[in-house]
Amino acid sequence: MDTTTTEGVKITVTTNYLPDYSSPTQQHFVFAYKIIIENNSEFTVKLLRRHWYIYDSNAVVREVEGEGVVGQQPVLEPGESHEYVSGCNLKTGIGKMRGNYTMERLVDGSLFTVNIPEFVLIVPYKLN
Repeated sequence: MDTTTTEGVKITVTTNYLPDYSSPTQQHFVFAYKIIIENNSEFTVKLLRRHWYIYDSNAVVREVEGEGVVGQQPVLEPGESHEYVSGCNLKTGIGKMRGNYTMERLVDGSLFTVNIPEFVLIVPYKLN
């Protein structure tokens, strides 16, 4: 589990390798990741955008940007949380992701960036 907090918004990430959707002989490794977003600030916030950097261990880097997360732009009151599951495929059994969310404080419309902690995606048998 990887966690970071930016301006009162806490991001926690957990990952899973999905062997039933992967094909190592064809360099296709699929991972799921669960993100929990907790609003520990005193303001209501809205997640507007995501920006990801996805790294394979063969030096390939992909960049993904877009509105919201899994089709949603959640609004979080102070003390509320939102969680979602998404996925990523790699060409190698080891990789990593990092990124950020653009958030809005609804009280005044100000925008701020919340960091997503860097996390490793690794096929379990690579740990031995």
